[in-house]
Amino acid sequence: MSESRLFVGNLSYQTMENDLQDYFAQAGVVSSVNLMLDKFTGKSRGFAFVEYADPADATKAVDMFHGKEFQGRALTVNIARPREDRGPREGGGGGYRDRGDRGDRGDRRDRR
Repeated sequence: MSESRLFVGNLSYQTMENDLQDYFAQAGVVSSVNLMLDKFTGKSRGFAFVEYADPADATKAVDMFHGKEFQGRALTVNIARPREDRGPREGGGGGYRDRGDRGDRGDRRDRR
């Protein structure tokens, strides 16, 4: 993982990528902005990744912007950690399952 990639959290849900590009350019040359969107609604998830051309600019941005207010919210700005490998996703719980023979309970009439 690059030391020039930042995690930016606690964003307003109205924040757009170009807003972040313009704001974070105050610390140096921004090479990319990735605003995370909900895959079902298409709305912002409230965090983004900002990448700088120079790792020194990323460090400068953390110092400049962490805890500072942006669009009415106090930003969380840190050097991004590598994405954790969560492995394949298993099917969720709930839902209908056909148990057929009712398990090992047997016939209730036999228990008198």
